[in-house]
Amino acid sequence: MSKVVIGLLTLDLYLPGVSSLKEKRGILKSMQAKIQRQFNIATAEVDHHDIWQSAQIAITTVSNSSRHIQQTLQTVTVWVETHFPEIVIIQNKIEIIR
Repeated sequence: MSKVVIGLLTLDLYLPGVSSLKEKRGILKSMQAKIQRQFNIATAEVDHHDIWQSAQIAITTVSNSSRHIQQTLQTVTVWVETHFPEIVIIQNKIEIIR
């Protein structure tokens, strides 16, 4: 039987300067689409849907290696910080499910 490992990255975000839900959604949709293209992984907004300047994003991937998942999800966090400097990562949490 093959070994399946699931990785979950949860990012709590602060979006300073955002003044509407429409503006927030535009930023998040752009960020999520670019993450999906760059890393070929799934993303979803999972909390703080109706708060203009807050968001929680879940990012997940599957592999047979915990180490690979850990490295990938850490890279995603750094990538978001680099490519979206207008977004502040308040907290990030990586969970590995074996």
